[in-house]
Amino acid sequence: MTTTTESPRWLKSSYSDNGGNCVEVAANLAVSGLVPVRDSKTPDGPILAPSCASWVAFVGAVQADSL
Repeated sequence: MTTTTESPRWLKSSYSDNGGNCVEVAANLAVSGLVPVRDSKTPDGPILAPSCASWVAFVGAVQADSL
């Protein structure tokens, strides 16, 4: 991931229920060209960092229900 002085601001979707199976996204860091994503159950666990283009394609596919 690109080094930055800004801390990630982790957000969960407003569509998430409190079942604990949530994905958090640090969209504020997308200016680095990557979108950090993590499992909300393990905030100290691994972070995936797909490119912005890959993230937009993934979200678009989910919204189109084509996954």
